[in-house]
Amino acid sequence: FLAEARRKKVKAAVLEIPLLFETKAEKRCDAVLCVTAPRALQKARVMKRPGMTKARYRAILSQQMPDGEKRRRADFVVHTDKGLADTRRQLAKIAKRIKDGKI
Repeated sequence: FLAEARRKKVKAAVLEIPLLFETKAEKRCDAVLCVTAPRALQKARVMKRPGMTKARYRAILSQQMPDGEKRRRADFVVHTDKGLADTRRQLAKIAKRIKDGKI
């Protein structure tokens, strides 16, 4: 994916890596964006996934570093608790900063 992006000379490529910091994959990135929501909202969203159980949810959380630590390490943080329009505004601002080389 990244090799293809380089070949096409795209200005930015987005990777979704759930265990980014845990696998040290952030070293391959120019910038890291963390998408976050309050814990209760995050749990409610995850529990809506097909086949999700409380046990699976706990297992997922046990593999991840705390959300606060991910936010601390990220270059950009997007808060998704105020709706899709607000999230899109945040992403547009971040995209502009990246485009303008302000990362």
